[in-house]
Amino acid sequence: MNASTSHYLEQYDAAADVDKFPMVRRWIDTEPLPLFKELREKRPILVTPQCTLLTRFDDVREVLSMPKVFTVAPYVPKMGDYMMAHDDDALHTREKSLMQCMLNRDDLPEVRAMVANIAKEILDAANGHIDVVNEYCRMVPATLVRKYFGLTGAKRRDLIEWSYWNQYDTFHNQPFDLLPPEKSKYVIDRHNETSKQLGKFILELIARRFLEVKAEEITLSTLVRLDDDIVTRMLRTDYPKQLDFDIKRLGINAGGLLIGAIETTSQAVAQVLQYLLERPEWLAKAKTAAQQDTPAEFDGIVWEALRFVPITPYLFRTTASDYTAAKGTDHETVLRAGTYVLPVTLSATFDERAFESPDEFIPQRNWYNYFHFGFGSHECLGRYVGMVMIPEMVRQVLIRTEIQARSSIDYKAGPFPEQYDLFWSTL
Repeated sequence: MNASTSHYLEQYDAAADVDKFPMVRRWIDTEPLPLFKELREKRPILVTPQCTLLTRFDDVREVLSMPKVFTVAPYVPKMGDYMMAHDDDALHTREKSLMQCMLNRDDLPEVRAMVANIAKEILDAANGHIDVVNEYCRMVPATLVRKYFGLTGAKRRDLIEWSYWNQYDTFHNQPFDLLPPEKSKYVIDRHNETSKQLGKFILELIARRFLEVKAEEITLSTLVRLDDDIVTRMLRTDYPKQLDFDIKRLGINAGGLLIGAIETTSQAVAQVLQYLLERPEWLAKAKTAAQQDTPAEFDGIVWEALRFVPITPYLFRTTASDYTAAKGTDHETVLRAGTYVLPVTLSATFDERAFESPDEFIPQRNWYNYFHFGFGSHECLGRYVGMVMIPEMVRQVLIRTEIQARSSIDYKAGPFPEQYDLFWSTL
């Protein structure tokens, strides 16, 4: 089925209620763009028995701009008391602001250089062949988590696993993901098990690094001078008691640095690489841009590619109260309290109301209309790190000579890329 022959809504309306959302879910997974195009044109807000999809740009922005109405309640059982599970309250505002201060944007040139060095070292050692998912896309951010974020003392494979199961359970094990019960339970069990391991590691990390910082302060000399990383910055800082940012809250936020860094980056980099490698015209342009002294042109190609292959087609929220979405339009819809709402960001980035010639690949689009790092109060904490890490990781691969893929990404029936073999000339 394709855009020219699709009649999704006819099939949807003819289906039994029990089959409606599973049908939509299958289309989202297999042919999202023609589905969303039809929905934007004919039924911009699709109310299904399981959840409600919003597909136009303005409606998606509307939902994501009101965190007290459209809440992240589905995060809470998965994230516990981490700030991203809080909606527009004092803790969320306070701790996100503190962490954004620690993740100083002035660091970005240094972070990009660090990513380039890590990436180059891995690729040089690969000798012309690599499973780019496991040995590169996951390994580079895991290394950065240790070197820049400061989660030292853990094996990179452990950091990867802790991030993996947290991401899987939180973002791909919700009721609208329709996982079989036994699979859902397995994901939850793995998340719970790895969370205990992560919690133990964070406890030991903070205790060890706290003593190191105190030793540094006592000596007042360069003999015990710690490297500058985010955990060290957090521990060096004196917080007024009114900020309620004690050692426990510090540890929770240190763990949060890991969770959002690895699997999301891995998926974005792998999918952008595949997108470009499968399109010779844009691959050639990207390789040319990758050789330039300034990254702006190359980065624009990466972000436009990610518009076509984002890490998720939608975000999800739960309504805290009744709300009339798209009020005053011909698709005005009352969303009842307790409704799962899916703002379909992939559809929004193909809405001609916000994107000129949306079906065309046009780098250097208006960055602010993308949803690569979310939108609103829950926009990704580390987005600025991601904005240099993702394109630099792609660039380091594409500057290899005669880079090619043996086959497509293997997802192994899961939500994340699991294997993608790349080859290049070492002559």
